[in-house]
Amino acid sequence: MAFFTISLLNGLSYGLLLFMLSSGLTLIFSMMGVLNFAHASFYMLGAYFGYSVTGWLGFWPALVLAPLVVGGLGALFERFVLRRVHRFGHVAELLITFGMSYLILEIVQLVWGRSSVDYRVPVALDGPLLTLFDTQFPLYRAFMMVVALLMLAALWLLLTRSRIGLVIQAALTHPGMAEALGHNVPRVFMWVFGGGCALAGLAGVLGGNAFVTEPGMAMAVGGIIFVVVVVGGIGSLGGAFLASLLIGLMQTFAVGLDVSVAPILPYLLLVLVLIFRPRGLLGTRGD
Repeated sequence: MAFFTISLLNGLSYGLLLFMLSSGLTLIFSMMGVLNFAHASFYMLGAYFGYSVTGWLGFWPALVLAPLVVGGLGALFERFVLRRVHRFGHVAELLITFGMSYLILEIVQLVWGRSSVDYRVPVALDGPLLTLFDTQFPLYRAFMMVVALLMLAALWLLLTRSRIGLVIQAALTHPGMAEALGHNVPRVFMWVFGGGCALAGLAGVLGGNAFVTEPGMAMAVGGIIFVVVVVGGIGSLGGAFLASLLIGLMQTFAVGLDVSVAPILPYLLLVLVLIFRPRGLLGTRGD
């Protein structure tokens, strides 16, 4: 019973972290049609910026400032780099974001080094939330879950119940009409891209000290978040949420039960979904 309960909570916390990561990627693709290969690298930047700001100002300012910095860098990347290659099609966009991921990796290694950094959980959140038969569930993981759920609620309200959400949807579906009404469509897309990167940065601040902050962390999660997006349905925020929880629980229980094929289970799920439901669990796009 203790194993099941703790594994369930760990799986949910890991799944919600994956959702924070994949939600930004889903937002960018659904609004702009850009599959950002550098998304996991912005997650890594969030972790490293969180580590540095925590050393200067503390964890709580880092939780706000680091995602804003990462979002700003993402917006600048879209404005001065990605927008210039947009007219050349999706292949050029994929290549430029792929190259950006390697550039970020080299910059991280130059600034912070090639080994892991000592990014720790804040003292106020260090310790167990509950203990069952000598098995503990960390308080910090519960905090991660709460932040992820609040982010989901805020994102849903922003996109469906606010004027900003209406402008974003209008810029996506009727860009000419949105321009005629006085909205700067390229600027809207710039802030959408920056917002998606900021969500990745937020996941990095929270996940960097829960796991390990080191230069290989982007590669470690990069494949998984693309699995989440495809399994959930490319462009579907609800699908990304469902797939994140499913994959988080599946991997956590597989590791806890010491199943030898645990690392390949998400990719096996991806293959099965592509065979039997190519649009994903909640996807509606046919392209």
